[in-house]
Amino acid sequence: MSLILKLKYFSEKHGFNAASRLADKLGMRTSSVRLFFIYISFVTAGLWFGVYLTLAFWLKLKDLIRGKRTSVFDL
Repeated sequence: MSLILKLKYFSEKHGFNAASRLADKLGMRTSSVRLFFIYISFVTAGLWFGVYLTLAFWLKLKDLIRGKRTSVFDL
């Protein structure tokens, strides 16, 4: 068996076991806990992309408001 398949089976065995144990403790369905983790991963990835776009817009706006000088004599 290849190393990748061993790693896959190990992560499925222990990763899904963690979600099912958490669901048992909370009294929820396992699929709901897994779906929650999937949604949270997309939200956190999207959050940083939104921060990046906000900062890029802010820098662009700063450059538009404060004009760039082409020469020393433009003071």
